[in-house]
Amino acid sequence: MDRRKSSFQPLALTLTVLAALVRLVPHPPNFAPIGGVALFGGARLRGWQAYCVPLLAMLLTDPIRSRLEGGYSPFSWATPVIYGCFLINVFLGRLFLRDSSNPWRIASVAIAGSVQFYVLTNLFEWWHGITPYAHTVSGLIECYVAALPFFGRTLLADVFYSGVLFIAYALLSRRIALQHRSAT
Repeated sequence: MDRRKSSFQPLALTLTVLAALVRLVPHPPNFAPIGGVALFGGARLRGWQAYCVPLLAMLLTDPIRSRLEGGYSPFSWATPVIYGCFLINVFLGRLFLRDSSNPWRIASVAIAGSVQFYVLTNLFEWWHGITPYAHTVSGLIECYVAALPFFGRTLLADVFYSGVLFIAYALLSRRIALQHRSAT
């Protein structure tokens, strides 16, 4: 990593952590920042940080959210699949967004992240979950159709929070660079 990029690591880490904490603010179901956090972290954080920060955000905020929402168990049989999907988002960010600030590319990768989350979590729910869906092709289709409203909110959240994080990073890093130049 070149020196200029490494000098912005604290900024990227701060933005990632702050966005992850937004998860604790009341929000509509499935309109959370974690998908965007994972993409942004993958694109702008160093290797281990990119993968650990989204996971730590989930591990730390899941119990708090469950307490705020009535005390249900924060972890379930689906937790590894959900966390795994967010790690796929980190990978997508690392693979496609590391050297990009292109809004169309960011939006496209955010959409891809939402789609993989929708496909994998609902496939797992249909196969292993306690659902009324038969283990047939029509049962799988029924499961996916029933999850469309959740997918819509996840998609909007992933595009929104990815956009906010990448725009904030671009503006703040430019401002820091200008301040650094004027100070030297």
